[in-house]
Amino acid sequence: MTQALDPVDLTARLIRCPSVTPADGGAIPLLAEVLALAGFDCKRVDRGGIANLYARWGKAGANKAFGFNGHTDVVPVGDAKAWTHDPFGAEIVDGMMYGRGACDMKSGVAAFVAAAVDFVRETPPDGSVIIAITGDEEADGVDGTMAILDWMAFNGERMTHCLVGEPTCPFEMGDMMKIGRRGSLTVDITATGVQGHSAYPHRAKNPLSALVKLLAKLDAEPLDRGTQHFDPSTLAITTVDCGNPAGNVIPARATARINIRFNDTHSGDTLSRWLRSEAEAVAEATGVQIDLKISIAGESFLTPPGELSDLISRAVQAETGRKPQASTSGGTSDARFIKDHCPVVEFGLVGKTMHQVDERVEVAHIHQLKAIYGRILQDYFA
Repeated sequence: MTQALDPVDLTARLIRCPSVTPADGGAIPLLAEVLALAGFDCKRVDRGGIANLYARWGKAGANKAFGFNGHTDVVPVGDAKAWTHDPFGAEIVDGMMYGRGACDMKSGVAAFVAAAVDFVRETPPDGSVIIAITGDEEADGVDGTMAILDWMAFNGERMTHCLVGEPTCPFEMGDMMKIGRRGSLTVDITATGVQGHSAYPHRAKNPLSALVKLLAKLDAEPLDRGTQHFDPSTLAITTVDCGNPAGNVIPARATARINIRFNDTHSGDTLSRWLRSEAEAVAEATGVQIDLKISIAGESFLTPPGELSDLISRAVQAETGRKPQASTSGGTSDARFIKDHCPVVEFGLVGKTMHQVDERVEVAHIHQLKAIYGRILQDYFA
């Protein structure tokens, strides 16, 4: 009998790959080697200097094709001297494994790879199992999961359902899964007026006055009151600047940035039209030119509770004793790309330490997560 693949050992090997975006650090080749030994057909889908991996066990275009998605890239370490343990050492102390990516999300990748490898070896399914790994999740994602999905569409590959292994649990293992995500939109605002002496304001056009008026209007009222599955949308002013060191000069230019996290009441397009309308009104009233640069990182989406979320919920409850809350909270993830390909739900570890100094994961939770993913596969193909 083939020995089971140890997800803790695989997590450690991945952590020791210094894969700070966009560097791969050897993580993708490591996974390709592990999966190929188990009979997966592995394809590199690199784009824009980013390493990506598509691995499939079984035939392309199968009627049932369950996919796992995750990333091996990590955020920078920050101040390495502030770490108690080597950020790329994967040291285990008191049942905790330390390292950048331990929580987000090399342990999740290791858990679903180990579960998939053991599953196809022990109970080869009537269908296919797909592993899609990117090295570009912590950046803008354009050359990551999007590249894999583009390649799949061109080559006739598909998933019928997908699970993204991001950390989803806020407090305890098994307490939350994500059935959707809010959209994210960032706006850079530039107000251009006429510079002048502060003692003679009538000879200038103050861009700061116009900018403050616009920001006050945008921030005055809630965007909505939430929907059935989503909390209210939020608008945050994240910076205001004019770079003016003088106390007696009205500057010619001022900038600000806002970020909107929006629910399914809105779309990036409807919010963009609203923002431009408000900016035009303030510009007309003040005579100050206002320009907007709008970047939409992702639209809000929802996988309605049903077959996929029930499948995951049953597996989580069987292994942890907890029924996960179906949530749409948090930031964006690569599920925002996958939702246009197939139904997608996210479930993974407790995310308390992701992106922090001394990022770490409970070793027992890695084994537990592999068991959950293995049960999902068993039940899906039953």
